[in-house]
Amino acid sequence: MMDQQQKTALVTGGNRGIGSAIVRGLAKLGYRVLLGSRNLTAGKEAASTMVGDVIPVELDLSDREVLKNQVQSILENHPAIDVLVNNAGILEYGSLLEISEEQFYRSARVNFEAPFDLIRLLTPGMVQRKYGRIVNLSSGWGSFDEGLTGPSAYAVSKAALNALTLTLSQSLPQSVKVNSMCPGWVKTDMGGAGATRSPEEGAATAIWLATLPDNGPSGGFYRDKRLIRW
Repeated sequence: MMDQQQKTALVTGGNRGIGSAIVRGLAKLGYRVLLGSRNLTAGKEAASTMVGDVIPVELDLSDREVLKNQVQSILENHPAIDVLVNNAGILEYGSLLEISEEQFYRSARVNFEAPFDLIRLLTPGMVQRKYGRIVNLSSGWGSFDEGLTGPSAYAVSKAALNALTLTLSQSLPQSVKVNSMCPGWVKTDMGGAGATRSPEEGAATAIWLATLPDNGPSGGFYRDKRLIRW
């Protein structure tokens, strides 16, 4: 367990899948973990099954103003959030010519804009306290090097999230680290039953990036704790 300097982490989409595994892993390491969930009842149910200091909080990434108000409420009770894990995401299937405008903009909102909003709200405190870790769950489907081969709206939004990560790393001090990661093909509601990895395997790199030491990297894209190309 951590000492009196216990750190607080906020994990979006923490009530299931990879997010749940990240919450469990950080709680096991002694972090106070704010389990973000769009549905607070679902968040409470998930938190009740976990060991450690896990607190469910309501976060609706689909609406900017609602999200801003929810974060302000969270900060009133937890003013020092040291770690942000942008895990929540949605996957819309189809090419750019097949999906609706609403599907495209919804993907952009949840997968890219909401992480940006959370970063803007939480990094000032991290900079002031001279400590912060930001982990953006991206995907190989959002990699130019791998051909942006996933469903179009998802690929574009994850590529944008990667660009945000790299650009942000150039603006933040070294005490606040930001990285993207690809969890691989994971057995979740999104990944499906045929996936090859467990949620715990998918969460391992996120937990590693969330707990980097002072000399750890920033501005990278990782899979299995190894740097990969954008």
